[in-house]
Amino acid sequence: MSHEVRRNNIGLPFEQGLYDPANEHDACGFGFIANIHNKPKHEIVHQALEIVHNLDHRGAIGADPLAGDGAGILIQIPDEFMRKAFSERGITLPAIGDYAVGMVFLPRDPTKCDLAAAAGEKAIDQEGQILIGWRDVPVDNTVLGESVKENEPIIRQVLIQRGPETLDSNAFQRKLYVIRKQAHHALWDKHATAWQDFYIVSMSARTMVYKGMVLAPNLSKFYLDFQDPNFKTAIALFHQRFSTNTFPSWRLAQPFRFLCHNGEINTVRGNINWMNARRHNMNSKVLGEDLEKLWPVIGDSPSDSSTFDNALELLVMGGYSLPHAMMLMIPEAWNGNELMDPKRRAFYEYYSALMEPWDGPAAMAFTDGRQIAATLDRNGLRPARYIVTDDGLVIMASEVGVLPDIPESKIINKWRLQPGKMLLVDLEEHRIISDEELKSGLANAYPYQDWLDQTQIHIKSLPHEIGPMPPDGDTLLDMQQSFGYTREDLKFFLDPMAEKGEDPIGSMGRDIPLASLSDKPRMLYDYFFQNFAQVTNPPIDPIREELVVSLVSFIGPRPDLLDLGSGGEHKRLEVDQPILTNTDLERVRQIENHVDGSFKTFTLDIIYRIDGDDAETMEAAVQRICSDAQKVVENHGYNIIILSDRGVDAEHVAMPALLATGAVHHHLIREGLRTEVGLVVETGEARRVHDFCLLAGYGAEAMNPYLAFDTLSNLVHERANGLDEETAHKHYIKAVGKGMMKVMSKMGISTYQSYCGAQIFDAVGLSSNFIESYFTGTATKVEGAGLSEISEETERRHKLAYGDAPIYRGDLDVGGDLAYRLRGEEHVWTPETIGTLQHAVRSANYKLFKTYTSKVNDQTTKLKNLRGLFDISSDREAVPLHEVEPISKIVKRFATGAMSFGSISWEAHTTLAIAMNRIGGRSNTGEGGEEAVRFGKMDNGDSMRSRIKQVASGRFGVTTEYLVNSDDIQIKMAQGAKPGEGGQLPGDKVDEWIARVRHSTPGVGLISPPPHHDIYSIEDLAQLIHDLKNVNPQARISVKLVSEVGVGTVAAGVSKAYSDHVTISGHDGGTGASPLTSLLNAGGPWELGLAETHQTLVMNGLRGRIAVQVDGGLRTGRDVIVGALLGADEFGFATAALISEGCIMMRKCHLNTCPVGVATQDPELRSRFTGEPEHVVNFFTYIAMEVREIMAELGFRSIDEMIGRRDILDMRGAVDHWKAQNIDLSRLLSPIQAADGVALYNCEEQDHRLDRALDNKLITKAKEAIENKTPVNFESSIRNINRTVGAMMSGEIAKRYGHAGLPEDTIHIKFNGNAGQSFGAWLAHGVSFELAGDANDYVGKGLSGGRISIYPSSESPLNPEENIVVGNTVLYGAISGECYFRGVAGERFAVRNSGANAVIEGCGDHGCEYMTGGVVVVLGGTGRNFAAGMSGGIAYVLDEENTFNDLCNKSMVELETVPKEVRAANDDGIDPFSDMTRYDERRLRSLIENHLRYTASYRAQSILEDWDNYLPRFVKVMPVEYRRALREMQEKAELEERTAATAAGA
Repeated sequence: MSHEVRRNNIGLPFEQGLYDPANEHDACGFGFIANIHNKPKHEIVHQALEIVHNLDHRGAIGADPLAGDGAGILIQIPDEFMRKAFSERGITLPAIGDYAVGMVFLPRDPTKCDLAAAAGEKAIDQEGQILIGWRDVPVDNTVLGESVKENEPIIRQVLIQRGPETLDSNAFQRKLYVIRKQAHHALWDKHATAWQDFYIVSMSARTMVYKGMVLAPNLSKFYLDFQDPNFKTAIALFHQRFSTNTFPSWRLAQPFRFLCHNGEINTVRGNINWMNARRHNMNSKVLGEDLEKLWPVIGDSPSDSSTFDNALELLVMGGYSLPHAMMLMIPEAWNGNELMDPKRRAFYEYYSALMEPWDGPAAMAFTDGRQIAATLDRNGLRPARYIVTDDGLVIMASEVGVLPDIPESKIINKWRLQPGKMLLVDLEEHRIISDEELKSGLANAYPYQDWLDQTQIHIKSLPHEIGPMPPDGDTLLDMQQSFGYTREDLKFFLDPMAEKGEDPIGSMGRDIPLASLSDKPRMLYDYFFQNFAQVTNPPIDPIREELVVSLVSFIGPRPDLLDLGSGGEHKRLEVDQPILTNTDLERVRQIENHVDGSFKTFTLDIIYRIDGDDAETMEAAVQRICSDAQKVVENHGYNIIILSDRGVDAEHVAMPALLATGAVHHHLIREGLRTEVGLVVETGEARRVHDFCLLAGYGAEAMNPYLAFDTLSNLVHERANGLDEETAHKHYIKAVGKGMMKVMSKMGISTYQSYCGAQIFDAVGLSSNFIESYFTGTATKVEGAGLSEISEETERRHKLAYGDAPIYRGDLDVGGDLAYRLRGEEHVWTPETIGTLQHAVRSANYKLFKTYTSKVNDQTTKLKNLRGLFDISSDREAVPLHEVEPISKIVKRFATGAMSFGSISWEAHTTLAIAMNRIGGRSNTGEGGEEAVRFGKMDNGDSMRSRIKQVASGRFGVTTEYLVNSDDIQIKMAQGAKPGEGGQLPGDKVDEWIARVRHSTPGVGLISPPPHHDIYSIEDLAQLIHDLKNVNPQARISVKLVSEVGVGTVAAGVSKAYSDHVTISGHDGGTGASPLTSLLNAGGPWELGLAETHQTLVMNGLRGRIAVQVDGGLRTGRDVIVGALLGADEFGFATAALISEGCIMMRKCHLNTCPVGVATQDPELRSRFTGEPEHVVNFFTYIAMEVREIMAELGFRSIDEMIGRRDILDMRGAVDHWKAQNIDLSRLLSPIQAADGVALYNCEEQDHRLDRALDNKLITKAKEAIENKTPVNFESSIRNINRTVGAMMSGEIAKRYGHAGLPEDTIHIKFNGNAGQSFGAWLAHGVSFELAGDANDYVGKGLSGGRISIYPSSESPLNPEENIVVGNTVLYGAISGECYFRGVAGERFAVRNSGANAVIEGCGDHGCEYMTGGVVVVLGGTGRNFAAGMSGGIAYVLDEENTFNDLCNKSMVELETVPKEVRAANDDGIDPFSDMTRYDERRLRSLIENHLRYTASYRAQSILEDWDNYLPRFVKVMPVEYRRALREMQEKAELEERTAATAAGA
């Protein structure tokens, strides 16, 4: 190494530049193996290690080929082994259970090592326990990577005997907990970073953990103990980590002390805050005085899993059973679940007021040595399959087939973890305890419903109160102006929300300055940007999956979490959603009068005087308010505080409600008082969805936007359009609620309780001192405004409101955030810049183009973006222009944005493609597919083929043919305008043409889900990259991310997942329809995301193996230069390219009324399109010309030389700007020190390991069929490590024959075994796969005409219809083909199926979600939420229990019976799939007959043999839109027939 990387207390590098170790994420392969009879065996250790090895593809390797991200196992103490080891030293160990083993990582420095050991020994003595001795753990570090060795700790075990005063094993466990905490604090509290290598991995009388920064296959070689035959256990919890960083951190390897975790806790910042806030009101009868020795219970670790483990440990040590504690932390979706047992629902509802859920995708395996168990989050977002053998072995893992040596004949049960469910093996009772039995026992342990009846107060049940009178017109205007209302607020936010109850929509991105750069006084909310899920966890769909989403909130103090038996003593005030009407707020204010004194409410004014004798500064006011809040809680017994700005007037300024909320919330946390009081905000300031999200994120349990209600009342009276006041208010609350759920769920958070206080935001342009004081823990990477600037903004607004400026006497400010307005906010795209650019490219006038770029780049008077604050200056000698690389080379680095055919017109889409192909650049399909006619050459030699094919969550038109006709395949994880969200194309926009391209039905709306349903974590993304690379090995696989704090670590994970290319999009890009909340308030500037990405990749040694593109608001050659200097290889342009071909930024894209034919499908409007490929060619040529000129001045001959040279950039301070004067970009520009040999730009290739693919053998065997269409039929074995089988072969077929593929059954392959993920993905027509065994997730993904049949092995004794045969997310995005599965499927069966036909014998939750075509037959039970978002296709469900009506989401479908057909004598030859409005019985029967033919299903056979009795039990699921569209198509066809017949007769 050329330099030493300084590391923090957990072994990761210190925060430097934009890199922050707090942003690291991880995911994994995980599971457990247990002997139900609790018989320790050496064999179990090796089986666990073999499973970890067989999950190797779920881990990751960075720049060091021997350094994995960590692996480990948690086992019972191997008593026999320990006795032998110590007897050799003359020590006899006490009875098992009376001694404990601590596994300890110690510093390599001998002095520190001794001090650390001494700290442990001192704690043992202080807590009354007896030290037996230490043992060096033998290791072989030759298997470690070089980057890991420098961090390798000394690994020792300490043995501790139970002290004479310690009563039993549980008391001993608690003492060990205290010893570990005390030993850590003794050293960490003095100097945490100096003691980074001291870490007690585990300390227990029951279990121990072996883990480290070792490749999974090398774990058994590293720890030599594993090789001793006396090393035995009855259980093993195992884990293989995939982190987004490659910095070696031994302690972050898993398992932790109780658990291993696959997934990500999204609310961890809020969870930590709330746990720490409980310090003063938490007492424990079990822990007694020891509790005080444990604080802080949760260290600030970047690992959400270790944080979760710490919290779980506290609950268990405090008296909860392990499963009980897990049910608190990861509750089922209980709210509104009528199918749940009422006692269980009461259990969850009771605990919901005690503890906020730890929300996010989570599969957890956990053990205390006596029980071993696993549970899954409420939404079922991680895979977990298990088997049980006839000799009592239970194996649960991320995949099935991880121990291939177990014969099928020995397996007596195959199942999966289901959403919210738990699998528990009780080793003392020697049995599996079912979820139902376990939870019933816990739900019946206390009278939870009685407790709820005694304590629960719903706000609606309180007596009606009279709210304040609305103000008169003049007062209303003054108040609106003082709180920053604009005409845009009324027209584009409040009015549509009141009218429709919907979150308002806009388009064409954001081109206004950041709040800190704006000349206008902005709201404090504008400085914060929403975070969103991308790659490391999925967003969720709050509309289609509303059953897991809840806005329920509790106002008031939280009971003591460790007081298990006092449930009926604490009253709880509950609201269904957090937006309070004026009446509701008065109920809260007067509550003391109605509920026996349990609640006392204090209204705390958040206003201050700026004139007169008692004037004060905002800073003094904040301190006063925090102090008052503390006093009323501590000294006066108030337990609800209302922060109110109602007192605003000419003399009193309202402090920003967000500032007051954050300040009070964090002050009370620091004082340990936050859980003793509820916070409600009464404010005139909040009106947009983003405002409420921020107030909630910083601790508000409920909010009353009184001025928004007054404004709506005024609008209702002014308009007199039939809308009454009450309805307008209701609609507004509904719209805010919907918007908040969308914002929560795009971070993967499903409950308001989890979101409250979770701080899921980044700040841009606020000083770190300001943030640390009032918004502690929020990321702010661009220093800027502090309290003085915020106070000046607020007071300027106040003076304008109550001053005498003529333009504000009778009207609000114009606003101008959403579109260019005179006297409005500054925009980059103005009529002047748009006109100049279009004139320049149409007239081929480079001089005029330079006029355009100078207008856009000029920030001398008005600041527009961060890059405008850069000075570009080089100490290199200028070079002659002719020595700079040519235009033809530079333009190859350019790409246009991802705009689908559907969002823009055919003419606009193809013009971009032709232009980019002419210059050797790349155009992008967007997510709407591409017609095959575009793949070839045009008569004039041009090509309309988009070189970048996008794969988005909707998978519209993503056929095998589409993929093989790409140079780049881009996985759209997020888009700049609405990161974390899906999209919707209304049915009226889906004409026959678009439906054909997207493989859907004309007139039927299309939904893109918020997540990719095959990407719930980083290892899932690695799988999709692998899938796509198999289909088209020649294409680069790209991942599109959106800039936010932490995107650099995500990009590092993307590189380790073998992506060839990553795009970092800025928040100001975006061309399509988007909620205004996302358009204005989500994501971050590309300058930040790009700089962090480049820095993190270089630090990881990964930069060379991945190309980095930047896009989102690039407009000039100077932008390209800045992009390169900050680390980009390639550059994307969307809006500017659209403007070049005619877009005039009317921002009507979402309305289908674009007047220039760019963003519309209206034939008449499309005829107005005047763009030519030459215009786009000119634009990119001129950009390249400007780039070359600047490069010559700077002394660079090639872009490669320039990439990452941030030393060329300097910051030009905005010294004269009243608000931006403190902007500091030094983190963004901090120098990067690369290790020797580490590349600074993309110059290497990823090794995708395609040589290992089973398809290589299959292609060789099927060569005659592929080349000559000669039928072949053969067999092959298959294992879970054989992933994506069939994709590479299908790609070869599609290259030759297109989507049509081969004739039916040309290639028939029978497999035996357990198929890995993505079996049969993108399987081409003419290929038939038959599998005797079972398969993992994503079977038939993208199916493109092939046939797949799967059934249990002939050796299996299982009843197929009661056991799982395929995993989750089967047939995702399937286009055509057929599937027959004899057995049950997991969650999300046939999600986004476009046209495949499938038969299954049972499925989990969310079956047929977002389906748009095809036919699905379910011969068994389904889970909840069947048919959510299903807009096309048909499903037939056998409903023998008569329960399906409650399990189906009927918002888009209707349920019908399947009528018995009366056949005519001559209709036997009719294809039952030719008319989807008829022939139901025939269609259903033919599919079940096929199912019997291909799988020999007993279920199918018994149904067919008793057809007349079974037919009435089938329910037909028919999408309403689909039926309407089919009828319209039928009527149209009949009309055409009649017209043709009439014409022929004439």
